[in-house]
Amino acid sequence: MVQVTGTDPQGDAIARPVTWEGSGPPPMILMASELHGRPALAPGQRVLARLRPIQGPSSGPDRYEGRSIRHLDDTPGRILGVYRPGSPKTGSPRTGSQQSGSQQTGPRENRIIPTDRRAKAEWLVPPGEDAGALAGEIVLAEPLAHHRLGLKPARVIERLGNIGDARSVSLIAIHTHDIPQVFPDAALAEAEHARPAPLGRRTDLRDLPLVTIDGEDARDFDDAVFAEPIDTPSPGGFRLIVAIADVAHYVRPGSALDHAARDRGNSAYFPDRVVPMLPEALSNDLCSLRPGEDRPCLFAELSIDADGRKTAHRFGRGLMRSAARLTYEEVQHAHDTHAEEVGAQAPGVGTATPLPLAPLYAAFRALLAARQARGTLDLDLPERQVKLDDAGRVAAVLPRPRLDSHRLIEEFMVLANVAAAEELERRRQPIMYRVHAPPSEEKLAGLRAFLGGLGISLPPGNQLHPRDLDGVLRCVAGTEEAPLVNQVMLRSQSQAAYSPENIGHFGLALPRYAHFTSPIRRYADLLVHRALITSLHLGPGGLGADEAARFADTAGQITATERRAQLAEREAIDRYLAAFMTDKVGAHFAARISSVTRFGIFVTVAESGASGIVPMSALPDDYWQHDQTEQTLTGRRTGQTFRLAQPVEVRLAEASPVTGGLVFQVVPDRAAAPARRGGKRSPGR
Repeated sequence: MVQVTGTDPQGDAIARPVTWEGSGPPPMILMASELHGRPALAPGQRVLARLRPIQGPSSGPDRYEGRSIRHLDDTPGRILGVYRPGSPKTGSPRTGSQQSGSQQTGPRENRIIPTDRRAKAEWLVPPGEDAGALAGEIVLAEPLAHHRLGLKPARVIERLGNIGDARSVSLIAIHTHDIPQVFPDAALAEAEHARPAPLGRRTDLRDLPLVTIDGEDARDFDDAVFAEPIDTPSPGGFRLIVAIADVAHYVRPGSALDHAARDRGNSAYFPDRVVPMLPEALSNDLCSLRPGEDRPCLFAELSIDADGRKTAHRFGRGLMRSAARLTYEEVQHAHDTHAEEVGAQAPGVGTATPLPLAPLYAAFRALLAARQARGTLDLDLPERQVKLDDAGRVAAVLPRPRLDSHRLIEEFMVLANVAAAEELERRRQPIMYRVHAPPSEEKLAGLRAFLGGLGISLPPGNQLHPRDLDGVLRCVAGTEEAPLVNQVMLRSQSQAAYSPENIGHFGLALPRYAHFTSPIRRYADLLVHRALITSLHLGPGGLGADEAARFADTAGQITATERRAQLAEREAIDRYLAAFMTDKVGAHFAARISSVTRFGIFVTVAESGASGIVPMSALPDDYWQHDQTEQTLTGRRTGQTFRLAQPVEVRLAEASPVTGGLVFQVVPDRAAAPARRGGKRSPGR
């Protein structure tokens, strides 16, 4: 018996056993889609399921595919929703001694409206079971087995805040996915008692002008970089230093902090808050590489040649002092305006060395050339940034720019991650790999069918390389189809995961890869740090033998927590977008069809990136036939066709911040499908 706990990015249900007596965390179960005509599985639902292990090292040792045999009940273990008190219920006139036309007041029918958009039924809250909830409050409730009010009664067990407060949007996602918010007292006590690390036997890097480069709204800084040109072993090369916060100094294996960090797995980021992996005394202070303050670090010293190929590396444990806290925007602006220096140097830095950008960007260009020669998949997926005003309301939804300064940091981090995996392999240490399998045959077949409709072909599956997929993206770059091709390409990919067994990283075209660069916010990176500390004899805080023996269980745990956070973050953005659109009901928008199903089409608005459904009932009057292979809906009477990637004009009919759901209608005169393009296009290699 399993219980559904959520959905993955493709909308498929994720479940776990109702009872679990194993030593490690319960296994993750990916539920297959329900048979045609049966409703989709909803969070909280319990089913009897047939399980089979998912094969492959990227899947982890405790991952299963489940197929439901029988729905045991439709009652979730708990309900998250918005409380709506009812008005006094007026009954019908009674016979007997009552006068004709007299009225009798009955009980108030207080209700909970679920936040899950797939939940159709509301819940009744009997008198005395509302815990004092007020109208419009988000509440957590549990079903009552039986009550005289009839079907689906529930008891409020926690009040979480008012739905009118935009900051409550994140709370819905956090509680829906059971993301821990409160640290155990023991973990908080350990964090509060932590003290700055002394130099001791560490390498003194405090005179090196390392800088952090992060987003404007970043609160923790866990990586710093430095670059300088070198002419050995070959001319035109660079020496790079990537310094990473030494979280392992403070979070020791088996400690209360360690247990809390493993349980969370990673930090989760929302427009109005961060749910950190570590208490703020560490994440925002002692482990954060703040400018002008001594901080312990693990560092990678990396040498590359003029073509961006790594020629040498070494790791060490150091003490650093960030020379400046820089943002992506100011670094990019300084580079674009040919400024020789950037940012204000922090007080207390050992030397007056300026902060030149030229070596950083020159090293980046070399690394970028190596990446392009390697042939990686570089999806162009615009990220939306939700801006809140001081009251927590959505002020704007903007595309987050992708600057060269972003890519600079990415390339430095990728190089350090590769070096960490290579070093641990060379020393025969346990490794928590970051793995990414090639697309499955089923998803690849769907991708081929979609691209075939655009006249684009791919090499046979056993010859496919990431550069082939990247060639497709370059082929359509700048065209109307480009955004949807990128989306469909993303959906065709396997999800990256953590595993102690290596299968390489398909998207990055790398034979080995491990996360080393963000131990403040990812537990996997902390494990890589510990393994390096042990193998290089860098002092206390290394990887214990019992911890290494649990790597397979830990890989499944942190893969699951990462996906939990991704789902919660995505759902929060959806709800914020719905809140932003509430005053735009009735307005028309330019959109593009992002999915075609047998029950309607999904569209994405060009202006804001908001997505919603056009249900079959909102399409023009016709008998619509769904072609799954061609990704089309075709009207039998009119011959009109809706297909994936087609531009349409839509009218917003409904917007629900509670569920994050948007409902649109197609504007008929602007909905004609464009003709297919003829001929074949080859993306090349």
